[in-house]
Amino acid sequence: MTDAAPAHVFDVEQQSFEADVLQASLTTPVLVDFWATWCEPCKTLGPMLEKLAAEYNGGFRLGKVDVDKQQELAGMFGIKSIPTVVLVKDGQVLDGFAGALPEGQLREFLSRHVQPLEALAEAIEEEVVQETPEQAIDRLQQAIAAEPGKPDLKLDLALALMRAGQVDAAATELAALPANLAIDARAVRLRSELELAHALLDAPEKAKLQQLVQADGNDWAARDQLGVRLLHEGDAEAGLEQFLTILQKARDWNDGQAKKRLLAAFATLDDADLVSRYRRKMASLLF
Repeated sequence: MTDAAPAHVFDVEQQSFEADVLQASLTTPVLVDFWATWCEPCKTLGPMLEKLAAEYNGGFRLGKVDVDKQQELAGMFGIKSIPTVVLVKDGQVLDGFAGALPEGQLREFLSRHVQPLEALAEAIEEEVVQETPEQAIDRLQQAIAAEPGKPDLKLDLALALMRAGQVDAAATELAALPANLAIDARAVRLRSELELAHALLDAPEKAKLQQLVQADGNDWAARDQLGVRLLHEGDAEAGLEQFLTILQKARDWNDGQAKKRLLAAFATLDDADLVSRYRRKMASLLF
């Protein structure tokens, strides 16, 4: 463990686990990082997690579990590979992932469960400009012309184009982003939004898709498009149920498209509880 965020990073031990993690998570989420000194990916992930813990400054605490020293604790969680990270909130394991995710995906993961700091939230609110998507596009195009070396503006433009319904233009801007921005949480979300938007090209209306599914419950293509339609129209849970049904009954259909749809949907939804619930449902079918 480094000294990057001493106030918010701590070592987890078996005897203090209940107090330091379970009880503490009733007031502050605890991210538990299972790692080992010999694990190369851990050397990449660990410093990024500590950096984020410092940045969130109390939004969550980072507990580090050395699996060689805390074998019983690792066994209690069924850890099969490292690094593995689990999020404990309100005394329960809420979510998690295995492997060294890039920073953009780590931020996206945290954003689903950890509230931004009050000061950060206020700063974000102050930056919000009441403008139409078209006005935002015009403003950003002018800013890019004045400062072409600022790639962040190009990501903002891609997001504005998507809000304006200019799907192809948004996809073009997204594809042109440099590698470091391509994995930004906003870019990851936009990529998922584009994937779902493209799925609706030439798709029938919801009523027609519902008729097709009612006539043939195994019409996976219609069920898939219906799921995307429902998501697009704001009925997220009903949309996720369509993908879950395909995953349950025809997991390998269209090269595992149901799983891909679920992951894309998770990346675009702001309802953390709904996403967490359906992540668990998806995991129960896959593992």
